[in-house]
Amino acid sequence: MIASIRSTLAFIAKSSIINTFKSVAAAFFGVQNESNRKRDFSQGKLSHFIIAGIIAVLIFITCLIAVVSLVMPS
Repeated sequence: MIASIRSTLAFIAKSSIINTFKSVAAAFFGVQNESNRKRDFSQGKLSHFIIAGIIAVLIFITCLIAVVSLVMPS
């Protein structure tokens, strides 16, 4: 019984992290819908969104640097 409760809590935590990154990605590209926005404001934690946003920006900047260094001659 305790193992099933732990696995359920782990699934909820993992899915909320995935939902946070999905919401940040959607907001990053400007395609967030109203129902997800309401869910984020009512259930999400600000610190999670800030951390996910910083990670998304770092990934974006790294991709831009990689593309520019591939395109520009040395």
